Amino acid sequence: MNIVALVLVGLVAALHAYFLVLEMFLWTAPRTRAAFGTTAEFAEASKALAANQGLYNGFLAAGLVYGMIAEDPVGFAVRVFFLVCVIVAGLYGAATASRRILLVQALPGALALAAVLIAH
Repeated sequence: MNIVALVLVGLVAALHAYFLVLEMFLWTAPRTRAAFGTTAEFAEASKALAANQGLYNGFLAAGLVYGMIAEDPVGFAVRVFFLVCVIVAGLYGAATASRRILLVQALPGALALAAVLIAH
């Protein structure tokens, strides 16, 4: 895998690890609430749901990291699979929650996927 693809996949993995931290551990913090546009009451009431969502983001990050270290052809297949998952989740989130998710999640995933496919 070329260095550009590796860096982009690593950035997407880091982004999803960051989402894990925000959603699992910092969901009710004022800065997190401001980033997601939620009230203190909503954040407290939805804490368990956010933690579940954060866990899924952690699985995406773990899959991408595994794809980066696994030997090809398995590594390539894992990278493609998890990047497609990131893109689909980003598209769904943009359609149902906030269009901003297109830029924050789907676009980085799509750029990384393009780099992985070109490098292959």
